[in-house]
Amino acid sequence: MAAVTAITRAPAPRAAARATAAQLDTTTAEQRAAAARPSEASETKLGTTIASLGNPSEGGFWIKTPLVKERGIGRIVNPANGKSAKVDLIPLEGSGTGSQVSLPALQLLGASLTSLPTIEVYRS
Repeated sequence: MAAVTAITRAPAPRAAARATAAQLDTTTAEQRAAAARPSEASETKLGTTIASLGNPSEGGFWIKTPLVKERGIGRIVNPANGKSAKVDLIPLEGSGTGSQVSLPALQLLGASLTSLPTIEVYRS
């Protein structure tokens, strides 16, 4: 578990770094490469969700989604291009079906930060 969180967790951006996506993304090149690698373990598909950009001041690779009831590790996939990202799965309370995704994870998926892509969510 510690090896996975070393990939998915990153510090919050500095308060002054609020201008561009590059300044808000505090993940390292090594973390981005590791998060983009295909999974070697079996995964369970939890479902499909509409993704929007979550709070860009929260660092790391994560998804807040109503598809999970407890925290865990998983992967999100953009079916439009096949790109994926290893992420922390975080429960999202509410009655909606949409999910919030971290800025670095959306970038790995090749999704526009202003679009609402449909993504697949898997638990590792």
